[in-house]
This record gives sequence, structure tokens and C-alpha cells, in this order.
Amino acid sequence: MTPYAARRIRAALMTIVMFGIVAAFLSPLVQMTLSSLKSERQVSQAHAPLLPSDPRTFTHEGRRYDVYQVPLDGAVRELALVKKGRAESEFVDPAAPEQGTVTWRGSWRTLEPSWTLAPQWSNYAAVWKLIDFPRLLFNTIALAVISTIGTVLSCTLVAYGFARFRFPGRGPLFTLLIATIFLPAAVTMIPTYAIFAQIGWVGTWLPLLVPTFFANAYSVFLLRQYFLTIPREMDEAAAIDGAGPLRTLRSVIVPQAWPAITAVTLFNFVYTWNDYFTPLIYLSGRPELQPLQVGLAAFNGLYSTKPAYIQAGAMMTIAVPVILFICFQRTFVRGIMSTGVEK
Repeated sequence: MTPYAARRIRAALMTIVMFGIVAAFLSPLVQMTLSSLKSERQVSQAHAPLLPSDPRTFTHEGRRYDVYQVPLDGAVRELALVKKGRAESEFVDPAAPEQGTVTWRGSWRTLEPSWTLAPQWSNYAAVWKLIDFPRLLFNTIALAVISTIGTVLSCTLVAYGFARFRFPGRGPLFTLLIATIFLPAAVTMIPTYAIFAQIGWVGTWLPLLVPTFFANAYSVFLLRQYFLTIPREMDEAAAIDGAGPLRTLRSVIVPQAWPAITAVTLFNFVYTWNDYFTPLIYLSGRPELQPLQVGLAAFNGLYSTKPAYIQAGAMMTIAVPVILFICFQRTFVRGIMSTGVEK
């Protein structure tokens, strides 16, 4: 085997492996999509096909009959069951009903039904009305957008201070800030709730929005690492032109840090969009203020016997984060990779 052929084989094998990995990664999403389009009868039917389908029927002499796959004369034929019996049953060929009935010996219950492709798009419309999706979607978007704006603004200012300004205790303060990443949320949950309850914020959006305007350690770390990759000479050039610290941040740092800012924006938007526990704690008695995650959990409890509705609601909920990630994937990856530069 020539070296060129060996390289071609290795490349083909790598491509097959990559496709296999991608297929395995996306299989739950594909399964969720297919399940959301199935009818209630298909979900409850044993040995139903993977694709959304309905049992095939045939109307004969004004009555509708189910179609089964019948082994007959050494072949499997799709016939409509017109008369059921224990030992033998009568069928009609949907392709040639004028030929009359065909007698088949055996128990018709052992036969596999014939299916026809029939995606139930009405499941999405039903969920849209049952769950009051527009209200929940508005609440979720409002919470995600406002909290993301607060996080990006506050973390950008804090990261800029740690990256560009020298002041006493900068190192210990940054270490203390990073150490809060390892603080479990369960430790601060009860004291934080007690404070918000004392000032009357429980039952409002304030406990979900106000803390985002005070930065968080993870986003500050990502932005600071990226800011350190921007040469200080650009700050000095801006200072010579008369720019102050805030003008330098707005005109010099931010335009070059869009990849990192985009990564932080996506991180916090998706986190807020998927957050369930925090809104459940503070908005449990206010269903009109709850986001999609809390509303969807309540919907799942009410319609647990209709898994297709549950899957349709989940697909509608994850649509926005998936679209955002697809649109900003390149910038997002670039921002994450750039923050790994050692400084």
C-alpha cells in the first residue's frame, strides 16, 4: 500500500468516526423531535415505527378498517381486516377491493399493523395554547435579556479594572473573587432568600435581575484574560489623544474584545434561559411572572400521559438557544480559545 493510499484510508476513517460522534451527540435531539410529532395512539402502541406515523386504514362499503401486514402465499401483503375471528379472519385488498374478501388462518392479533407517515404538527399548536406559551416566552426573554445586559456591563467594568489598573490589594482581591467560583450555591441560597424576603422582593423579578448587575467571577475571569491580550500601547495612544479610562474602554478595549464579550453573553443568556431552580424559589406563587422552565415543569405534571406534548414543549423551549449558538458559534469559540492565553 502506498503512503498516499494509507493517508486516504486514515482520512476516510477519521471522517467516519467524526460523523459517528456527531450522530451520537445529536441523537437525543433527533429522538425528541420525532417524539414531538407522534400521535397519542402511536406513542401507546407497541412496536410502533420510529418515524411519526399513523396506523393505515381503508374505507370499504362505508366503514373504515385497519390495515395489517398479512403473510399470504409466501409474501407479506397489506390487507384491511374486515372480519375478525379467533382461528381465521377475512381481509380485503385495498388495491383491489372488487376481488372480494381473502380468508387468512391464524390469530389476527399476532399481525403487525401497517403504518403511514403522518407527523402531527398540531401538537405544537396545542402546546402553544395549553401552556400559554406567549406569556412564558415573553417572561423568559425579558429575564434573559435584562440579566445578560447587567452581567455583561458589570463584568466588563470589573474585568477592565483588574486588567488595566494597578491598585493596592489587586492580586488578593482577584484571588478572592475567583475563589467564589468554588462556593456551592446551596451555601448562599438560604441567607440570600432571607435577605430578599426581608426587603420584600420575593414574588418579583428583582432577586433574579439585581444580582446580575454586580458581576460574577467566571465572566470576569474570561473577560480579564482576553483584555490582557490587548497591547497596553493602544491604551497609551488613546491617553495621548486625550481619552480617559471609560473612553479607552469604549473605543479601544470593547471593539477588540467582541469575541470574549459574545462568549460571556451567550453563556449568561443560555444559563438564564435554562435556569429553573432560582425562578421556582422566588416566583412559585406568581405564575404570571414565571419563565418557560417553571411553566414547562408544571405543564409536564398536568400532561404526563401525553409525552408528545411534553416533547413538543421542550423543543419549543430550546429553539432560541440553539439558534443563537448556531448564529454565533464561530465568534463564541474564538472568544473561549482566546481567553486561554497565559497572562
